[in-house]
Amino acid sequence: MHEWALADAIVRTALDYAEREGASRIKRIDVVLGELQDVAEDIVKFAMEQLLAGTIGEGAGVEFIEEEAVFRCRNCGHEWKLKEVRESFDDRIKEDIHFIPEVVHSFLACPKCGSHDFEVVKGRGVYISGILIEKGDGA
Repeated sequence: MHEWALADAIVRTALDYAEREGASRIKRIDVVLGELQDVAEDIVKFAMEQLLAGTIGEGAGVEFIEEEAVFRCRNCGHEWKLKEVRESFDDRIKEDIHFIPEVVHSFLACPKCGSHDFEVVKGRGVYISGILIEKGDGA
């Protein structure tokens, strides 16, 4: 269900943009998926295709770009990636982070100094990085 809500928001945003730009067709939508979201790409794509049916976005290509999760410790300045510590998570923790990425602070600590005071530099969220449109003259 989470993926359908994301797909709906992406499609609405793309259609609104295309309308504002006077597009006759949406050719491609590029979507960045933050690693912390742990989104099921295939479900989002299927949902987007269904939601775009019957609109100027029908048949648009959908490209997903995964953005690695990167953290920076506010205590010592060390930066690390989720994949460096992910094996310590069980499935329940992965699901918690999927639905509420902010809880990552409860499960992670800086691998250098042990602090839980860190920021998520990259990899949190879902956003459109590009929309390729065609205007009425085929441009």
